[in-house]
Amino acid sequence: MRLDEVTDIWDRLFGAQPDPPSWLVVVTALLALAVVLVRGPWRVARNAITIAHEGGHALAALLTGRRLRGVRLHSDTSGLTLSAGRPTGPGMAMTLFSGYVAPSLLGLGGAVLLGGNHITLLLWVTVALLLAMLLLIRNPYGVFSVVVTGAVVFAVSWFGSPQVQAIFAYLAVWFLLIGGVRPVGELQTLRSRGRLPDSDADQLARVTHVPALLWVTLFGVVTLVALAIGAWLLGEPILRTAGIAT
Repeated sequence: MRLDEVTDIWDRLFGAQPDPPSWLVVVTALLALAVVLVRGPWRVARNAITIAHEGGHALAALLTGRRLRGVRLHSDTSGLTLSAGRPTGPGMAMTLFSGYVAPSLLGLGGAVLLGGNHITLLLWVTVALLLAMLLLIRNPYGVFSVVVTGAVVFAVSWFGSPQVQAIFAYLAVWFLLIGGVRPVGELQTLRSRGRLPDSDADQLARVTHVPALLWVTLFGVVTLVALAIGAWLLGEPILRTAGIAT
């Protein structure tokens, strides 16, 4: 590879793109909201939330010294992360806690990059995270789900025009921020009907002796705060145009 080619890739990766037009920020937010609220699109797109959810469990397990045995993703959008270690203690609690907040925190990280106009960098970081996730998958559907998602992100990052990249990146980040909230509400709804006795919140209650409802509340607080901060970061181009932010 020639030096000028390396320089071109470097500039594409770390260079800052111009502020997106205000309509793009608003339209992608509304589209993401529609995907989250409408049952059919949500049923398909939720696979991305599951990938992030299980990735959060896996990362927390590794960071706390647990032995990660693999991740499974299922076609009903459920997932399972298997790790070995002490069944109680901070490591287990952190591993259990990380799942429901992971999509929102990933969305917040994406909003930080988009706030700095690093659209291409965001897409490439996403591809790298999906490749790392692929190494942990232990079932065929999980491999299929991660490969398809990674292929779409890579195609947009490599072949998409700057405007296509911006639309895709903003839509994806809005979706993570907004879509991270809905599973918390669904969790409590199912718990109240007695259909999730072994949910992350209930396992946390057994590990920490803190009521499960408080853990669900904390999930909700984290996801809503991430959404609020992320929305501010993503909306800064509009605020700058209006003279509200500098």
